[in-house]
Amino acid sequence: MENEMTLEMKSKSNNEAFARVVVAAFASQLDPTIEELADIKTAVSEAVTNCIIHGYDGKEGTVHIHCVLNDRTIEIEIVDYGKGIENVEIARQPLYTSKPDLDRSGMGFTIMESFMDEVKVESIVGMGTKIKMKKVMKEAV
Repeated sequence: MENEMTLEMKSKSNNEAFARVVVAAFASQLDPTIEELADIKTAVSEAVTNCIIHGYDGKEGTVHIHCVLNDRTIEIEIVDYGKGIENVEIARQPLYTSKPDLDRSGMGFTIMESFMDEVKVESIVGMGTKIKMKKVMKEAV
């Protein structure tokens, strides 16, 4: 392990941008391309937004982010201790949303999967959700 960091914050919507910038700044140690940084920021935004909107359902809670840098790879773990997901496979389907009344697109997991090299979701109803994402940076030319 080359480096790691942990961030814990309240599940407030204005913290979503903060989390995205912190993780991107940490990832910059790997000398990523602008596109790779944008991918990481987008995936983190989606994961944190899911924690806030779906995990805590408008109630205040804690979002925990842990990042590890290894060689040319960043591993990002984002955890909420909210209500959990009843059926992860259904939740990962494009356009599925448990909040249609909030005009949610239902593309959060799909977006994370398209911008990251690996996305794993673990959830226990009543205990919360953990999203693990991995991105391998291209070799510098």
